[in-house]
Amino acid sequence: MAGKVGFIGLGAMGGPMALNLAKAGFALVVHDIDAAKTEPLKAKGAEVVDSAEKVAAGVERTIVIVETTDQAEQVIIGAHGIIRGAKAGHIVLCMSTIDPFAARSFADRLAAVDIAMLDSPVSGGTGRAQSGELSVIVGGAAEIVAKCQDLFQAMGNRTFHVGPLGSGLAMKLVNNMLVQVNTVAVAEALVLGVKAGLDPRTVYEVVRVSTGASAAWELRVPRILAGDYAPGGTVDISYKDQELETAFAKRLGVPLLLANVTQQVYQMARAQGMNKQDGAAIVKIFEQFAGVTVKD
Repeated sequence: MAGKVGFIGLGAMGGPMALNLAKAGFALVVHDIDAAKTEPLKAKGAEVVDSAEKVAAGVERTIVIVETTDQAEQVIIGAHGIIRGAKAGHIVLCMSTIDPFAARSFADRLAAVDIAMLDSPVSGGTGRAQSGELSVIVGGAAEIVAKCQDLFQAMGNRTFHVGPLGSGLAMKLVNNMLVQVNTVAVAEALVLGVKAGLDPRTVYEVVRVSTGASAAWELRVPRILAGDYAPGGTVDISYKDQELETAFAKRLGVPLLLANVTQQVYQMARAQGMNKQDGAAIVKIFEQFAGVTVKD
């Protein structure tokens, strides 16, 4: 599809994703509640407006990547949301990680005025957002997915159409649950190794080529060894995602043991003021318990 593209939410993930769209030649209309975050896009020629409604009024497709379900609701169907400005035939791509049941409710409201929606959350972190190598996990009607492939290809290198609307978010929550639970296991293992007298760099190198290896090990351990907790995905976001996971499981009648237990580790980190640090910062909780520090 030709025409301008709307983009709402220019944070750690959304900002790089929007820049990749600009690099691919898409004309953008953008909005963020933090005006400073629009500046890099403005420098690339994007039009900046002051509401989601105004974004939708000037485009045929609008991407939304905000942090919470409440924010997504406000942006999509709120008093100054996309629904107020979009014309019939508009497509909303909700790339936020939010409640799948809420996403279906938003889609129903939009469908009543002939606006289509996809849930299309992404995975890969800020590094892959910058490089354009995200995995895009899509739920929705096949004909609408086909109309958005050009956008997905500009922001990622893999697109998975996993089922009807809500399926993309269900799949994203399954994936996030694994990495968040695994991050707690990574932190425990590192602290155990150091307490036992092992060199933390050696622990990292051995595990990464052994059966304990994982994406979380590769993503988190280098940050921990460097003491680098600048936010990629924050402790707050990890906690929020686990709240989504456990609430979703309750709605479906599925028991989740590890997601519920490990969420308390993220809550402990939040209680100690680590909210906006990278999720790897939870290692500090175990360091305090064990009386050791994991660092090169």
